[in-house]
Amino acid sequence: MKLAFCLFKYFPYGGLQRDFLRIAEECIRRGHSVTVYCMSWEGPCPPDLTVKLIRTRGLQNHTRCKSFVKRLRPHLARENYDRVIGFNKMPGLDFYYAADVCFQARVHSKHKSWWHQWLPRYRQWIAYERAVFDIQKRTHILLIAKAQQAVFARYYGTQPERFHLLPPGIAKDRIAPDNAAEIRENARCEFGLSENDFLLLLVGSGFRTKGLDRILLSLAVLPKQLKATTKLWVVGKDNPELFAQKARALGVDNHVTFLGGRDDVLRLMLAADLLLHPAYHENTGTVLLEAIVSGLPVLTTNVCGYASYVLQADAGIVLRSPFSQDAFNQSLQDMLLSFGKRKQWRQNGMDFAHKTDLYSMPQRAVDIIESLKC
Repeated sequence: MKLAFCLFKYFPYGGLQRDFLRIAEECIRRGHSVTVYCMSWEGPCPPDLTVKLIRTRGLQNHTRCKSFVKRLRPHLARENYDRVIGFNKMPGLDFYYAADVCFQARVHSKHKSWWHQWLPRYRQWIAYERAVFDIQKRTHILLIAKAQQAVFARYYGTQPERFHLLPPGIAKDRIAPDNAAEIRENARCEFGLSENDFLLLLVGSGFRTKGLDRILLSLAVLPKQLKATTKLWVVGKDNPELFAQKARALGVDNHVTFLGGRDDVLRLMLAADLLLHPAYHENTGTVLLEAIVSGLPVLTTNVCGYASYVLQADAGIVLRSPFSQDAFNQSLQDMLLSFGKRKQWRQNGMDFAHKTDLYSMPQRAVDIIESLKC
């Protein structure tokens, strides 16, 4: 088949972007031709993938996205694709990979003023969401967080038969290898970490959404002796300046290192002691699964779609909503001081990796794309 994949931006370290690339590569492996339309592409491109950049206009993100959608239409009409698959909400899709939560539900949960709905940004994102989920549309939804189905149906009346639930789809190269202990020891030695040091990780693009501010507050109130031996590494694509300023204001800047996007995330996870992910909202949280299968204990919040896997694996702590900073602070301190529990969580996660299907999302997604007529 001749397939068009559409997304606003590609960069190597975003969860949505990694999922997009795995699905595209599975399509190519099965003999389909894939053309990608996007506004920007960062990083290497697979040799069999055709990428077409669409130039856009606009000073704000939503106006550039609007320009992209407008200029995308003639390309799709001219090429007559068998399937159009989108990874951001926009009109004209046959399939939508639902990596984002319901925008309208998020806005309502923040108790926005009545006039907010008249802002151009709000009206555009609602229109794009309606173009996918409205009851009169025919777009099939590749769902990765089951709880979101009821949310979208509540706001748009989306028929249940249009939703297709996918299993998780992390890469198997995130599983802790047989020599994980050796890699951990060598990495910690290289990074200058002693046996008595604690290394915390936050991994993900969008530091505000992931709850980095909550982590900095928690780091600041650790007991003095514990804080002295604790370091936080922040991995992901975002502007760190506001958080660096906050770290300085809290007096913990010497404990925090911003690493940017990295290709050696598994190595960092093997070297670390805890993954912290106190997100404000998170449709799934693929990094939670990656931490589990690498043997890295997790401290997260139940707003993350994949937090349930932390509980199933017994690989860490999931805090209930509404979020309590005091509860997060206490949980972090308890986890750092409980070596025996961390060791058990680590082993539980590695055992879970070998008995649970956490890897077949790309294959299942392509099965659905191939089998449904549009």
